[in-house]
Amino acid sequence: MKRILSILAAVTFFFIIALAEQPEKKFKAPNFSLRTKDNKVIELAKLKGKVVLVNFWATWCPPCRAEIPDFIEIYNLYKSKGFEIIGIALDEDGWSKVTPYIRKAKINYPVVLGSNKEVQQYGGIESIPTSFIIDKDGYIAGRQVGLLPKDALEQKLKSLLK
Repeated sequence: MKRILSILAAVTFFFIIALAEQPEKKFKAPNFSLRTKDNKVIELAKLKGKVVLVNFWATWCPPCRAEIPDFIEIYNLYKSKGFEIIGIALDEDGWSKVTPYIRKAKINYPVVLGSNKEVQQYGGIESIPTSFIIDKDGYIAGRQVGLLPKDALEQKLKSLLK
């Protein structure tokens, strides 16, 4: 029964995401409250008024590692204009793997550890990286499964930050 409900939730969420691209249909991004390695609480709902990229990733994932330098660059360019990135690491070994990688990659945006709860809230992430772009009002404005191209992110940001 639990498995069936999870499948139904995932199917429903992906249906919602497909519709989220339609301007007349808007769906709220699921809220979460997670801690950084420095024990700072990051709550999505408190970022209302900003455009937010929620990126599910892991240190062992080559496409995830490949997009991080672009995220760092774009974060530097757009943070002062109301843009935020939240990296949700899905590494099973937790901070013991994630913290050294944050230092090595010089990640300059908040990274939190995700769990199955957040994965399910966002439709049962089946492939990483998976990124969600949340508009200033907290609605899902886009989703990318796989590497998020820098130019596509920048184009979306320019339209949402107006």
